[in-house]
Order: sequence, then structure tokens, then C-alpha cells
Amino acid sequence: MTSPTSQRFRGRRALVTGGGSGIGLGCAAALAAEGAAVTICGRTESRLADAARSIGHGCRYVVADIADETAVRRAIEFAAGDDGSLHAVVANAGGTSAVGPLPLVEAAQFERDLELNVVGTFLTIKHSAPVLARSGGGSIVAISSIAGCLTHRNMGPYSTSKAALEMLVRNAADELGPWSIRVNAVRPGLVPSDASAPLAAHDATRDDYLAQMPLGRLGTPDDIAAAVLFFTGPDSTWVTGQCLSVDGGHSLRRGPDLSALIGTHFDSQLAEVMGATS
Repeated sequence: MTSPTSQRFRGRRALVTGGGSGIGLGCAAALAAEGAAVTICGRTESRLADAARSIGHGCRYVVADIADETAVRRAIEFAAGDDGSLHAVVANAGGTSAVGPLPLVEAAQFERDLELNVVGTFLTIKHSAPVLARSGGGSIVAISSIAGCLTHRNMGPYSTSKAALEMLVRNAADELGPWSIRVNAVRPGLVPSDASAPLAAHDATRDDYLAQMPLGRLGTPDDIAAAVLFFTGPDSTWVTGQCLSVDGGHSLRRGPDLSALIGTHFDSQLAEVMGATS
């Protein structure tokens, strides 16, 4: 766990969605170590409770599904505390439910990725913005992905949703600036976590990711948390509407080759649907 350093967030409140593990947990721990009163939210209470204990510093948690507007509103109210103040929001929660060629993806799977990554972030922005405004302004940071700027074959719904999230961030920054609310995004490369475990654990896939990174290593939650601290802190008060790639330089090259991970599982189905070979 990060040790307290400058305490630059003392007296400020922060909410991290999806804060029970991975990048969200790393961001929450970093904010708490810097003095923020942090609330994390997610769908699994046991995971949130464990995370809050590991973070310490009085970290609180609330169970909330970011696709549920009522739950999002309640989580933000809970994070704002008795005096109703909130200063930083990290919209980290998201994920994917669809892997495979686009002609084989069900509409419901595509919609679920949009719900997780776009609608959930929209609801978080929608309901946190008024609270941030009443608090004198603040910062919203959305967690995107290199999939938002590089094609990821067989992950089309996820890539599409992250690209949409980045435009949502830009639009929100444009609209909310008059209330001193800054909205930015961090675009991680491959950071091993529960969600990315299949990518990081598969040798050929992981090696292909590494081959596209000039810095030649996978990321860590601390790498992403450092960028989030910049966007939520006093060093970025004239920065809004930006998306910062924190990916070891991966976005300088090409998207990952997932063919070894996907294997031939979809080949016969795809040939049948397409009626021809490519």
C-alpha cells in the first residue's frame, strides 16, 4: 500500500467506482494515502469490504451497480457525506461481455458493453456533476483503454464502447467547464487484473502485447493511479477534455493479436455465417 506523502487531498472527498479490485483499488488506495476521504463502490459487498480494509485511512464502501441509475445516485450521495461535498470522481467501473467476431456477437452482448462502459460512465457524470458544482468544482476521471484508439480484433463491442466513452469525456468537459468541473480520461494499456487475466496469462497474447510496447513491460494499478492523481490534483487545474495514454507506448504501434487466445473456436460458425472464406 502507498504510504502517505504530501496529503494534498486532505479535506477532500472522492468516489471510485469499481474500486474493489485492480485499477480501481489502486486509484482508491492512492487517493486515500494522499489524505482524501475515499468511498468505493461496486456490485460485490464482500470484495468491497476486503478492499476498504486493505486501503485503510477510513475508506468507506457502498454497493452499487453503475448501470442502475438509482444506485449510482445513492452512491454519489453516500460519498458526499453529511455536508454534501464531493471533489473527485474516478469512473473506473466497466468491462466486457462479448469476445468473438462481430458477425457472431449477439445484439444483447453488444448492448451490454455499451451499458457497462458508456451508460455507466454517463450516469456517473450526470449525477456527480451537480454535487461537484455545489462543492465549488472538481474533477472527473474516466478510465478508458487502448482499445478506444486501437482496433482489437474479436473485441469490437469493447473497443466501440471505449471510443464512445472518450467522446463522452470530451463533451462533458466542454459542457461542465463553466462550473469548474474538469473531465479527463486515462487510457491504460494491459494491466493484469481480474478482468484482463485471460490476456495477461496467455503466453502468446501477453508476448504480443509486450512486443508492441517500447517500454517492454506490463502496467500496474500504481501506474494508472499516478495519472489519476495528476488529473484529480492541483497540478492539472487548467487541463480538461484530455485522454492520456498510460500504456508503455503501446498506442504508438498496433493493437494486440488475439488470434492465439481465440483459437479456432469461432471458425466454423463464422464460415457458416459469412458463406465464404476470407
